[in-house]
Amino acid sequence: MAFPHRAPRLHRPAPEALEIPDPLARSRPVLDVARMGAADREAMARGIPGLVLMEAAGQAVARAIRARWSRRPVVVLRGPGNNGGDGSVVARILARHGWRVRVLDLAPDAPLHGDAAVMARRWRGPTLPLTPEALGPEGLESQTLGPGELVVDALFGAGLSRPLAGLARAVVERISALGLDCVAVDIPSGIDGDTGQILGAAPRATLSVTFCHPKPGHLLMPGREYSGTLVVADIGIPPAVVAAQAPTTHVNAPGLWALPAPARSGHKYHRGHVTVMAGTRLTGAARLAGLGARRVGAGLVTLAGPGSALPALGVDQPGALLWDLDQDGPLETLLADRRRTTFILGPGRGRSPATAEAALTLAASGRAVVLDADALTSLAGFRPRLARALAGPCVLTPHDGEYAALFGDLDTGPDRLDRARKAARAVGAVVVLKGPDTVIAAPDGRAALTANAPPTLATAGSGDVLAGLVAGLMAQGLGPFEAASAAVWLHGAAAARHGPGLIAEDLPRLIPAVLADPGLGLATGSGG
Repeated sequence: MAFPHRAPRLHRPAPEALEIPDPLARSRPVLDVARMGAADREAMARGIPGLVLMEAAGQAVARAIRARWSRRPVVVLRGPGNNGGDGSVVARILARHGWRVRVLDLAPDAPLHGDAAVMARRWRGPTLPLTPEALGPEGLESQTLGPGELVVDALFGAGLSRPLAGLARAVVERISALGLDCVAVDIPSGIDGDTGQILGAAPRATLSVTFCHPKPGHLLMPGREYSGTLVVADIGIPPAVVAAQAPTTHVNAPGLWALPAPARSGHKYHRGHVTVMAGTRLTGAARLAGLGARRVGAGLVTLAGPGSALPALGVDQPGALLWDLDQDGPLETLLADRRRTTFILGPGRGRSPATAEAALTLAASGRAVVLDADALTSLAGFRPRLARALAGPCVLTPHDGEYAALFGDLDTGPDRLDRARKAARAVGAVVVLKGPDTVIAAPDGRAALTANAPPTLATAGSGDVLAGLVAGLMAQGLGPFEAASAAVWLHGAAAARHGPGLIAEDLPRLIPAVLADPGLGLATGSGG
């Protein structure tokens, strides 16, 4: 039987609740499904019973619910596996605290096994079978789900590997159609835990509570969008167990990298010299890159371009040096000055064979190099030469279109983490695969997933600023993976600080305020 439905109370935290912290504010491991499963098994092998882990998981979900909502009717959608076992615990804990809870069984006739069976027996409240009849035009609303109910999605966890079908898909689609608040246990059912892709259908969760560490699917689109607010709960798996899984993917946030602090005894050359190789027409892109490098701390920035472009390159750039490639000398002359530690090629350069040759020359120079935009598309067909030429630290910053031009033959599907890793290995450089879920990958397999980029970054020129930030940090001595990861995070933090109405020109001006955050630990100094 269904409970009579009443209008929900106002959504305010329960009096005893604590504020839910942002689990992605500091870097932490991201565990793929295989590593998370191995960590579970290892924890149990070390003497932590599976029932204890399941109880802790369910309690964490119930605690997160009570922290966000006051009492209201709850329906727990219970699947046949351990995710459903977690759901049984959620139901029991909420009922103990006075919430009206009922459980809806996806597979009432399927025998439960192990810990899930034990937890199902401990739930003594109302339990209804999910039947085809319940999914008719009237059935789901009147018999199964009602307006104002909070849905706990405990159908399937991150390990789901097949598309949702049948009753599971129908109930998930109805949750979305009714616009009900939904709390996902681990991850919304139907989201691939490793890729973030939708397997047939998935509910849009208001809140997702995962355990131990986030999964890639929580951070990669569209899984990130479907997960809603993310809570990462400690359920008692020892850190040593996680470390034994040798995670290679991390949340991109402070702690993964440390920003270089200027030395009090240093001078501008100690902080590196960035040279931006500009083109003839789109000089604004090079100027934005130069501003990014200067604001993030590079000691000097030179904007190098054809003589006809110099007047435009110098607009509003009194602190930048200008280099006339026609009169002062070509790229080889610039490279002869060993104080020029870092180069940017691509923003506004123009797509041409000459740009490709310049990229290959820079790659072979041993200097730190950032290749972006036109440099990447110009190198289409030259990737093997680029890989052979690389003699120094290099970061490539493609968006999806530029990735397709240079790495299209490697693209095996929508898994952005896998795509970025394959590209980094193929060329021997760090790859920043830009997007709303930017992935940074190194040739050695390390990767960072970014969660702080607001949608306002989708504006012309923002990628040019990012290239400058990467180069500015490399010029100060950060390795290419750390520089790229830190630059991507700073880029997102600056955009978030601005809010609506952001344009690319705003980003460099916002970087100092982000750098001043005490959490980044930068010391002040003086230079020459």
